[in-house]
Amino acid sequence: MRAWVDGWVVSRGAAPPVLEPWGYTIHVGQIRHPSRHVFGAVNAAVQEADVRTVAAAVSGADIWVKVFDAPARVAPWFGPEWWIDPEDGYLMTLALAPVAPQRLVAPEGYRLHTWTRGGVVRAMVTTADGSWAARGQIAPTGRTAVADQIETSPAHRRRGLGSLVMRTLQAAAFEQGCEVGVLAGTVEGRALYESLGWQVVAPLTSARRKGPDES
Repeated sequence: MRAWVDGWVVSRGAAPPVLEPWGYTIHVGQIRHPSRHVFGAVNAAVQEADVRTVAAAVSGADIWVKVFDAPARVAPWFGPEWWIDPEDGYLMTLALAPVAPQRLVAPEGYRLHTWTRGGVVRAMVTTADGSWAARGQIAPTGRTAVADQIETSPAHRRRGLGSLVMRTLQAAAFEQGCEVGVLAGTVEGRALYESLGWQVVAPLTSARRKGPDES
């Protein structure tokens, strides 16, 4: 869990995590996402009392809470002033390994671009004319690396571009000495990641404190 927090902070350029008795507070600095609270326990180790206490203490709009346990168990611990993301999420890991060079080649009609800025490795796939088709990034933090913001344009899905991006990022992290990949994925992303060997560690519940104009 701490590996995911550390890598996510680097990937998003957020403030260093503040250690709390129940997990971490992170200042993100976005208009619709000023801060988030992330619980350090996973699955059955998540304590109802802790979640209820944190949820009750939050009054600011658009502050997020992330709990790595099933929504069916966690959602009832939040009051009506919270919006619960209906889309399931997952904490996933992968033992990183070398990737054969031929598996890092873009399909015909596409181009793969990679670069590193601020310690974050980014990969983007474009069409021949430069139009965006897929992208992703990974933040190495010691022996672990967090993959983040993996996206494929709806017009270019089912062509292996998401797999190409992931393999490229995994290879880059491995080359930097990372041993384990970590990510928080969606239902849609889970199928892609599992096809590449990633395994689910825990489900994810995401909650956002509603603003005054929301019922």
